[in-house]
Parts: sequence; C-alpha cells; structure tokens
Amino acid sequence: MRNRNPCARADCTPMRRAPRARAHCLTAAFLCTAGAVAFACSDSTPSTAPYKAGTFFGPVTQMAGGSGRAYITLDHAGAPTELGVALAEGALAGLPNASTEYVFVLPAQASATPYTHAVINWEPSGHMPPAYAVPHFDFHFYTIAPAEREAIVLTDPQVAAKIARLPAAEFIPAGYILGMASARMGQHWRDPSGPEFNGQPFTSTLIYGSYDGAVSFVEPMIAKSYLETKPTAVVKPIKLPAQYSVRGYQATTYTVGWDAATKEYRVALFGLVQR
Repeated sequence: MRNRNPCARADCTPMRRAPRARAHCLTAAFLCTAGAVAFACSDSTPSTAPYKAGTFFGPVTQMAGGSGRAYITLDHAGAPTELGVALAEGALAGLPNASTEYVFVLPAQASATPYTHAVINWEPSGHMPPAYAVPHFDFHFYTIAPAEREAIVLTDPQVAAKIARLPAAEFIPAGYILGMASARMGQHWRDPSGPEFNGQPFTSTLIYGSYDGAVSFVEPMIAKSYLETKPTAVVKPIKLPAQYSVRGYQATTYTVGWDAATKEYRVALFGLVQR
C-alpha cells in the first residue's frame, strides 16, 4: 500500500541530501508539528514510523454469478476496526436452488482478531423458526479452525456431545435463547426480542453460535430481499456477553450495506475492541 505520510518518506533521511531535498523534509516536519496532516508523527523517528492503516483483502471466492472477498480494515496503529465480506453485485444473481456454502479465507492482517475464517451459507428456502423461512444469507465468522468446523457431523455421537456442551451463561448475551443445531456449524443462539419475532418482516439479525462449551461464531443473518434493496450502510448494535471465550478484537456492532463506489455488498463485524 502506498504510504502517503510525508513524515515517513524515504527521502527524508538527514544525511547526504541536496538543499532542495532538505527543504522538503523541513517542510514535512513543520506540517507534522503543526498538525496539518492527518498522520501520526513519531517524536523519536518520524522518518521510519510505519503507517499501517488500510483495507486488506483475502483471496477471491466465486459465488453464483459473481465473487466475493473477506477483508479487514486497520487504523493508523494497525489495530483492526472492521472485519467483513465484500460481495460483487453478481454474487446475488443465479444462486443455486439448494443450500450452499461459500468459504472465505481471511487476510493475514486479521490475525489480531479471534476469527479464523468466514463462511456464507445461502438458504434459498430459509429455515426454522418460521420468522427465518425466507431466502437469506448466513454470514458466519468462525473462531474455530476450518477443519474443526468441517468435522461437525450431527450423526457422530462424540460431535453430538460437543454440540450439547453449552457455554456458561456469561458467554452468551442476556436474553438470547437456544436455537437449532446444524452440521458444519454447531449450536445457534437467537434473540427473541428481534423485530422479526414481533410483527415485522425479517431484514437482518445477529446470531451467536457455540460448540464444545464455547462460543464458536458470530453470524449476521441477512434476508436476500433486504440486500437487493442496496441499503445505505448502517451500524447495527450487537448484544454483548459478559465474558468472551477467545481473546482478541471483538465486534461491538455490525454493518450491512451497499458500497456505491466499489459496487459491492458489504456485511461486516464493526467497532472491534480488544477483549
């Protein structure tokens, strides 16, 4: 990524520079001191301080008539602020008539978060409870390894025992109730106070998942009809647990929206905070 911080330019080393170059560096130093640029300047080594901000993408995954990529956004200090999946417009066209799984590899910069990979599950007929019986996408962000997730087979007695082993109450947000268990996912927890359970159409919600006594995923679940409206991105609150099973930067909100500049649907965990 190109570094646009004038304080970190390689031509600002103090030795062996022409007068014009030295004047350029003095100007850059003055701008940093005056706060006229939006980049942090190190008091000790301004010429070598890295600027880490940016959005970084994982490899492309083909999806229906388009594709998508997982991404993470870092702030100037390199701390993650947003982890999501960006889908090209064609990813919602020509979807199969059967439930389908699409796996997304996270970029290396996501290592500061507890999340290991992302999976979108396309549900053309929805699933139980009836409020979710509409075509929708399950955007899973997993904290367990891909191999462990793939080994979740409901007919395996040992796996069934791990699914039945629930987290302690402090690891699940207050008010969430136990839902259904699914292969290659685990146990689901949902919020009965959501609008879809109180007379309103289902648009989006936030599901938690557990496996073997720990929270194993966070899941924004989004109705296809809602995404197709290309909504302006809004920040939606997440009910948070009292404690976390895995350390790292955890989401406090999530976002759903259409990015008109990049022509992508973006669903992301947002407001990441170290827990």
